[in-house]
Amino acid sequence: MDILRSLPIGLYLEQPVTWLHSLDARVKMAWLLSLLAAPILANNSWRIALVVGLIGLTALAQIPWRVCRQQMGWLLLLATLVLLITAVAPDGLAVRHQPRRTASIDLNQSLRPLDQPPAPVFFNLLRPPGELRQPTDYQYRLVDIGPLQVTRRSLKLGIRLSTLLFTLIYATTLFLLTTPPEEITAGLESLMRPLRGLGLPVTELTLTLTLSLRFVPLVLEEVQNLYRAVRTRAINWRKLGVRGAIKIWLMLAERLLANLLLRAEQIASAMQVRGFTSPDQHRVLWNRLQLRGRDWLALGLLGGFWALRLGVGNS
Repeated sequence: MDILRSLPIGLYLEQPVTWLHSLDARVKMAWLLSLLAAPILANNSWRIALVVGLIGLTALAQIPWRVCRQQMGWLLLLATLVLLITAVAPDGLAVRHQPRRTASIDLNQSLRPLDQPPAPVFFNLLRPPGELRQPTDYQYRLVDIGPLQVTRRSLKLGIRLSTLLFTLIYATTLFLLTTPPEEITAGLESLMRPLRGLGLPVTELTLTLTLSLRFVPLVLEEVQNLYRAVRTRAINWRKLGVRGAIKIWLMLAERLLANLLLRAEQIASAMQVRGFTSPDQHRVLWNRLQLRGRDWLALGLLGGFWALRLGVGNS
């Protein structure tokens, strides 16, 4: 089991270089924030369109299928499970009302079902007593098979939760997949530059973010090494029992923490050897941020995106 390949969330795709890689990091940040904020107070049609748009964007960027299968496959499965579970769950509208009956109503007349609205007066005149039915084909319960019931409210709630889950996770994953950590920190530092007037340590914050993004693959690598070490020893977990298994897992957690602290100490030593004293005195410019033609085109498309969102996407 290769954890670095089976769980590539948050990792950067170096090859092949797509047109998403060439966009400016600040432009991609603006798109990411827009994708995270667009589902708020949006209708289900707009939420579904966002999911389809993200899948289409991945196809247009020509990201390899092996990466799409790892990044998108489990997320689509999770969103589908959330949709199914929420759709068949109770929708919270199981309140039954007691109908009022006056003395003028014939007792032999069949009452209207509780889940149907009252029929109009002109429709009642066309029906004989006892056949008061709903004038339209509207049904609140879409599926009613024994204990399995799917209502309109539960289906809408399931679509809302599943699409929101997919959009939030996959939009962030696609951003990290096509943007190097150095460009992310450089873009954040450029956008947060006005905050220096308030006395905030912008450079220190961006340096911490860079180190944390670089540290994620190291954590996965250490977890993978421990997993392989346990697997090669062929431990019989049934004979160990609960107490023995908990003891081994605590030992593994302690070893993992020790290895991560050792890696952090090695990174700090490497920075000190290279003469790193502070971010302001020892600055490393990985790249120069500059907006090009494709970046301005992406910003123009972002304006059209929000025009559609405010025009047709409101709930």
